[in-house]
Amino acid sequence: MKFEFRNPTQLVFGAGSLSRLGEVVRAYGKKALLVTGGGSIRRNGAFERAAASLKAAGVAIAECPGVEPNPRLSTVVRGAGIAMSEGCDVIVALGGGSTMDAAKVMAAAVLYEGDPWNMFAHGQENRKLPERALPVVTVPTLAATGSEMNGGAVITNEKTTVKSFVSAGCLYPRTAVVDPELTLSVPPDQSAFGICDLITHVTESYFNGVDGTPLQDRFAEGVVLTAMEWGPRAIADGRDIEARAQVQWSSIVALNGWVQIGTASPYPVHMIEHSLSAHHDIAHGAGLAVVGPAWMRFAARTRPGRFAQFAERIFGLSLQRPDDAEAVAQGIDRFEAFLRSIGCPTRLSEVGIGEALLERYAKDTLLVARGADGRLPGRPPMSETDIVEVLRSAL
Repeated sequence: MKFEFRNPTQLVFGAGSLSRLGEVVRAYGKKALLVTGGGSIRRNGAFERAAASLKAAGVAIAECPGVEPNPRLSTVVRGAGIAMSEGCDVIVALGGGSTMDAAKVMAAAVLYEGDPWNMFAHGQENRKLPERALPVVTVPTLAATGSEMNGGAVITNEKTTVKSFVSAGCLYPRTAVVDPELTLSVPPDQSAFGICDLITHVTESYFNGVDGTPLQDRFAEGVVLTAMEWGPRAIADGRDIEARAQVQWSSIVALNGWVQIGTASPYPVHMIEHSLSAHHDIAHGAGLAVVGPAWMRFAARTRPGRFAQFAERIFGLSLQRPDDAEAVAQGIDRFEAFLRSIGCPTRLSEVGIGEALLERYAKDTLLVARGADGRLPGRPPMSETDIVEVLRSAL
């Protein structure tokens, strides 16, 4: 292995942490753009509590509500415009992964020269990553994306129906204030989708990363096992604060870079799903639950030993040999059954997607993420035909 690692985000974690939001934000600015999603944070009182903490610390507020579940470029532009016109010097993201992603890009867009869409990969010749951003403080209300403690963001350009990503050092939040109490009102389906999302973050590096990372393997397996143990409890009883806290911490660890250190991993399952949710606006975690097992069956044909290890260590299956085909199949089946058991869809038809646009999804995926050979990076790399094959198997 050979790598460098740095995560500059300060983490404030634990039940009741929201009360510290004002003191945290005050260290970065005097006027905050408070970025939020739908109306749930007002109904459950989170908005009022956050606003009260900010005001008590002397931080003025400008609001940017209405971030979509799959955040749109136009929303990012709108938020950046509010921040500039209101003279905001810090941005606070109160919501799920979409809200946090949008807030990060808003923070960069305020100081970015040119079209913010040029931060993202979408087949253009000249891509310009952001180098500066306003300070961002994240306050997640859902355990899923891990966006609260990383430097990445995913945005959809609604005009071109392309969903793409950006990753840059300036996008790391300065502080993440993570209060598991904010997730107590998350409904079962969204909780389940979040669990699938966080598991997929570590299985991407587990199955697609370089060889020779045994410690990272154990990190990934630990995240999966913890999510599978505590996730069903959080779904069965949404008020179980211990279960909510364990799932939330798993979500953070899954994508703050710690598990992925040294793996040099691409994210083919995420890239394929992004094309689906760009066209159909489905929940990201739901799309991953559909694509993930289908991709696993495809990839296991060329790397059975890795999937056999997964079957043995996650589900306790005995291996007759290191690349035991029967154990591989059973392990993938059991993982898919787990997703179904917590309420995730596992077929495209369950999320209202048919076969009409399979080739378009594949082309869009390769527009955003392709290697020098023109294929989607992963183990194995995938051609347009391969992507279509995986999607067709998930119908």
